[in-house]
Amino acid sequence: MTTLAIIGAGKGLGAAVARRFGREGFSVALISRHQGRLDALAAELEVDGVTAQGFVADVRDPASVARALEAATEALGPIQVLQYSPLPQKDFMRPVLETTPADLVGPVEFSIYGSVAAVHQVLPGMRFLGRGPDGHGGTILFVNGGSAVTPGRTVTGTSIAFAGQAAYAQLLHDELADEGIQVSQLIIGGAITPDDPEKTPEALAERLWGLHTRRDTFREQVSAD
Repeated sequence: MTTLAIIGAGKGLGAAVARRFGREGFSVALISRHQGRLDALAAELEVDGVTAQGFVADVRDPASVARALEAATEALGPIQVLQYSPLPQKDFMRPVLETTPADLVGPVEFSIYGSVAAVHQVLPGMRFLGRGPDGHGGTILFVNGGSAVTPGRTVTGTSIAFAGQAAYAQLLHDELADEGIQVSQLIIGGAITPDDPEKTPEALAERLWGLHTRRDTFREQVSAD
């Protein structure tokens, strides 16, 4: 059995992705800052037949990301799929003319340093694993809001940091394609909501599963209403 690691796991999209991949035989490493919430989510997933375990990390602390992913590998098995989808903090979203250099530290740590740390931790294992039990190689999935491709003047921190992460993801995609490792980005414009059939957690989880299995697309975008 191989493992899906979700950095930024929560009860919405993270849980839906865990269930979708869990149906295919993946164990799931849930990674966020709060052990209690992770344990509760893991227990809910276990009821649905998904093997899941929580591991604490703060994406602004690269060393903690590496430790969590190492622990997940030891506990659940090799990581075949990494999803990087932590939810940005509200204080990252300031108007452009009010944004100072200090205001950009958090977003850059959150979106760029954390994602680079995660990739560096899982990539050797993906190379060693080769094709997993499902016949596919490793997959790295980035999930971003619409400001990753269309900057917003009232959400400056995320606009800049998401754009940097998008560039990193594109570079990874180009560099790793020949090794059979898929790198893809899902852009979600607007809120994840049950009111839009294309943007329910389950519909988005299906898109992420498709990016892993089709392996022919770098960027897929779900537009805002």
